[in-house]
Amino acid sequence: MERNSLENIIKGGSCALVLLVLLVLLASCSSKTDYDAQGTFEATEVIVSAEGTGKILSLNIEQGDSVVANCPIGLIDTLQLSLQYKELISQKEALLKSRPDVSAQVASVKQEIAGTTIDRDRIARLLKEGAATQQQLDNLNTRLNSLQGQLQALLSTMQNNTANLDEQASALDSRMASIQDQISKCVISSPISGTVLSKLAEAGEVATFGKPLFKVADMDNIYLRAYFTSDQLSGLSLGQKVKVMADYGGGNEKEYPGTIIFIATQSEFTPKTIQTKDSRANLVYAVKISVPNDGLLKIGLTGNVYLNDK
Repeated sequence: MERNSLENIIKGGSCALVLLVLLVLLASCSSKTDYDAQGTFEATEVIVSAEGTGKILSLNIEQGDSVVANCPIGLIDTLQLSLQYKELISQKEALLKSRPDVSAQVASVKQEIAGTTIDRDRIARLLKEGAATQQQLDNLNTRLNSLQGQLQALLSTMQNNTANLDEQASALDSRMASIQDQISKCVISSPISGTVLSKLAEAGEVATFGKPLFKVADMDNIYLRAYFTSDQLSGLSLGQKVKVMADYGGGNEKEYPGTIIFIATQSEFTPKTIQTKDSRANLVYAVKISVPNDGLLKIGLTGNVYLNDK
């Protein structure tokens, strides 16, 4: 009797132990699926391409380096552009030297007009005194009118020539500005501050316009792209605060505060790598959640979203 009772107790204890283990496993399984949505961390990525053509003289970055927006990190050869710029400077200087000296060229005509005017006035006085003829006065007036016509024609011609030269100089200025812009674009820089994800070119290679040089991502402003089912949309709003758990693997998780910054207006099929709260859901809505990066969050890392503290 005592032996049977002991066996029953042991068997009962074993069942209780098994039941306890099953409850723990069920609790752990449910804890892994009690999140409201799942997604992966992303960041704004930019592929920086060459804006000039020529040999890459330097590209001083490596994968993982931090870069500052608009700070030079490389250079494409600008020798040919510099030579073209110097040639345009010489052309402009020669053009400016060829501009007519208006005051010098009209000085002689003005001087002749002044002398003829004096003679005309003198003959007019003599005519009043009867010491000169009307014919003499008429001839001087005709001569004076002719000289004034010559002066106006000369001034008009020189003004036209000067305007034409000014237009040519302006065209040269435009070409020089264009070359200066091309030279400035041969200085390689990143349009955003961030981390270099990949280096796609090396010094010594020949760059052509549009050739990818490197990829950079803004890791300071990282976000989680999660997916919610249609019946969850009513509980979402822009600016809403949520809890994000970053999954570093091996059961290692870390909590971050998140803010919803985007809610898709069109549904899409659930990505194969994403689990949803409702495993039967086929169509989901993408939601972007801004998360402050403490330096540990990386692109592609998995994260879970909790709309309410759980």
